[in-house]
Amino acid sequence: MSQTLAGWLARHAELPDSDRDFLLCHRLDLDRAALRLNADRPIDQNLWQTLEADAARLAAGEPLAYLLGEWSFWDFDLVVSADVLVPRPETEILVEAALQRTQPGDRVLDLGTGSGAIAIALARSQQLEMLAADASAAALSIARENAASLGAPVAFLESNWFSAVTGMFDLIVANPPYVAEGDPHLPALAHEPSRALVSGPEGLDDLRQIIAEAPAHLDAGGWLLVEHGYDQADAVGNLFAEAGFEALECLKDLGGQPRVTLGRRLPDNSPHGHA
Repeated sequence: MSQTLAGWLARHAELPDSDRDFLLCHRLDLDRAALRLNADRPIDQNLWQTLEADAARLAAGEPLAYLLGEWSFWDFDLVVSADVLVPRPETEILVEAALQRTQPGDRVLDLGTGSGAIAIALARSQQLEMLAADASAAALSIARENAASLGAPVAFLESNWFSAVTGMFDLIVANPPYVAEGDPHLPALAHEPSRALVSGPEGLDDLRQIIAEAPAHLDAGGWLLVEHGYDQADAVGNLFAEAGFEALECLKDLGGQPRVTLGRRLPDNSPHGHA
């Protein structure tokens, strides 16, 4: 088989078209339209070997983002590695909902920031006092790099959820692990950090802790927004109600699945308020 663009594409026809195209665009510095126009372009031996190694990693289930070392989110590109989850499009719903409930100067906390995607999107879109926390020092290193390169004013803190967090916030946002142990989708996610994916037998352990502890860190009338699994909306809504949140709402992703639940901490002067 010839060592051309067309030859490589034919050789790896079993891989998803989008993955093959994005990979070639990245390695050859072409756009997708140019790939088809340059189908007969020869590929030198060194690049061919690189692409063959890339194809093997993709065939083994490694996310394309880890091969590229970057991934798009919101309106920017993030550095990513195997120390962080690959940012998902559905998480942009969390960002949109948070922006609708913040105003300039608000103090906002992003729990489990990973690559920094949510915190950076918020800080670039609104003038906020933005704090991003994560239990992983390696993830925080990636997040700091991203914030610096994108000029996003975000402070970072190593903290296992609220363990090292002090002060009060106007809004808290979290995209925590929410996959259940033994979930059939886990083998397909084997290359991503399991600590950022799996959370107990029902996938609710971290969500339960965050929702229960959030009121102590929210100003009266402050908001909590969390991303969760498509089949967890009822359970998460119940956790919000048990923690004393009002104005509960569940937002759907682009596929029509329940994906983000949010609620407001009751004001202290409410008949159901709490300190």
